[in-house]
Amino acid sequence: MMKFSKTLGAAALSLSLSLSSFGAAAFAEAPVKQEAQQEQFRVVIKGTDAQKVKKDQKVRRDFGAAGYSATVTQEQFEKLQKNSKLKVEKVATFKVAAGKPIKTMAVPSTRTPWGIKAIYNNSSLTQTSGGDGIKIAVLDTGVQTSHIDLSQNAEQCKDFTVGTTYTNNSCTDRNGHGTHVAGSALANGGSDGQGIYGVAPQAELWAYKVLTDSGSGYSDDIAAAIRHAADEGTRTGSKVVISMSLGSSGKDSLITSAVDYAYSKGALVIAAAGNSGYANNTIGYPGALTNAVAVAALENVQQNGTYRVANFSSRGNSATDGDFVIQERDVEISAPGAAIESTWINSGYNTISGTSMATPHVSGLAAKIWSSNKGQSNAQVRAELQRRAKLYDIKGGYGAATGDDHASGFGFARVQ
Repeated sequence: MMKFSKTLGAAALSLSLSLSSFGAAAFAEAPVKQEAQQEQFRVVIKGTDAQKVKKDQKVRRDFGAAGYSATVTQEQFEKLQKNSKLKVEKVATFKVAAGKPIKTMAVPSTRTPWGIKAIYNNSSLTQTSGGDGIKIAVLDTGVQTSHIDLSQNAEQCKDFTVGTTYTNNSCTDRNGHGTHVAGSALANGGSDGQGIYGVAPQAELWAYKVLTDSGSGYSDDIAAAIRHAADEGTRTGSKVVISMSLGSSGKDSLITSAVDYAYSKGALVIAAAGNSGYANNTIGYPGALTNAVAVAALENVQQNGTYRVANFSSRGNSATDGDFVIQERDVEISAPGAAIESTWINSGYNTISGTSMATPHVSGLAAKIWSSNKGQSNAQVRAELQRRAKLYDIKGGYGAATGDDHASGFGFARVQ
């Protein structure tokens, strides 16, 4: 199960919320060295003097009123902290060691995995449909856009982990997680007729690499990608679903402001609840934000007449059970997330568990709903997801109960 750690004096953010074991060595970008051999690191600079000192910094990302990130030495960091008109914090790092694939295959064992059949509420399902014209921005370890089940959907491919903006036409996934997530959302079955299906196979894929090949990334890069996806939606006149199978035990200001920005621009943000277990208030961010839809993971197990919330799936705030109002730290919706088969790197397929896997099921469903009525706002699509979730209440798993609860949220939103 995923464990969150503290590092760099700030809350370390754990990304890629699939069930996996952690390696002993945490991943981070290789330290940049000055001639004086001083290690450099990223900070976020805000405050009334922020623009005044900006000219002296190696700025990486500028977020306007939300501040900017820069690379500094320890000596420079301490000097900036002495300025009472500045707020300087080290940029939180997201780290995860990807677990070994549960089952890697050259061809899928089924074209419609259990999660796809479950969300379609059709045990005899042989193919899926929908999502045309809707963009699903997958912010992850990249995507193998040449995969036969994804290539026809790929529309944008960008890398935010290098440089101060992004690298276009580059989103190589050497981890596998991002490719798996993309497949559950929109895999099209493959032109060879042997591939796997996602929830919304006609949706377009925007593959944004925000995590390194080890599943690690910085919050400023992730925030930049969130804002970029929203801006691209505005620029192209498109409806955008931002799908983030990543999370943090602590709230990050850059990502919070970016999610708020994206929601205000009309994008719908879907994020994993986390894999920190069934204790109260284990939900992670950004899923815990009010402007993001937090997704819990269901198992293919029946309990109390419904699917069961997985033990690893993070829980929200039990104090708000039953109110059917989304507040910070609330789980909103549940979806299949245990033993999920999907696309994988090297043009293969793999089975993984985690709220990472549940999230793209909801992202695909949102795209499918939106494509049927493109005049709807992001708030209206969200309300429709909630309405459908209430139709299939989840009563299995720790914390699950009749109605809105901190384990499953409003319930399991389905196609029908």
